[in-house]
Amino acid sequence: MKTLVRFIVGLGAVLLPTATIAACSIALALTVDVSGSINEREYRLQMDGLAAALRDPAVADALVASEVALMLVQWSGAPRQEVSVPWRRMSSHNDVEAFADLAERAPRAWAVFSTGIGSALQFTAAQFGEVSDCAHKVIDVSGDGYSNEGPDPMEISQGLALQGFQINGLAIEGDEFELTAYYKHNVVAGEAAFVFTAETYADYPRTIWRKLLSELIVPIS
Repeated sequence: MKTLVRFIVGLGAVLLPTATIAACSIALALTVDVSGSINEREYRLQMDGLAAALRDPAVADALVASEVALMLVQWSGAPRQEVSVPWRRMSSHNDVEAFADLAERAPRAWAVFSTGIGSALQFTAAQFGEVSDCAHKVIDVSGDGYSNEGPDPMEISQGLALQGFQINGLAIEGDEFELTAYYKHNVVAGEAAFVFTAETYADYPRTIWRKLLSELIVPIS
């Protein structure tokens, strides 16, 4: 009789419905160039523009609807990368506001060093072990210059694409000649990867907003 009871209890445990866990559609790492070519005003335009874009109702709704995991990384020369805001799940609009607030208040990590895009990609990709349940792995790279230190960014990005990453770019034009073309050929990778262009730092807030909408609302193949 005891054996029969144990069997029935065990069968009930198997048949009882379990709580549904919301799926994470996208793990999105936002990486920001803070190398020596960027002055304090330009740094603020990046951080304030990013925070404003995240708070936009359409962006915030998309983040929550897809249970997006977000992380913010600052990067400069080859040995200099820092997680400014660790992975956070966007399960509610309060989560989005909290992330935007942390991004807006994040102190600048460096101000006088080189530009190591390949190293930034390596560092950022290594953080994705914490969000392995997310269906898509996306790294956003924004910057205003060519890589001049560390590994070749094209070699790194192509290797990451083979591992299922999508690397998108936001090229801030200015001192460097044809930076958008450089990003297209050396930074972005993955089947649906793309580059958006900010003609100046003043264009950055609108450009990052458009870029986030494209990543979150247009399905990623």
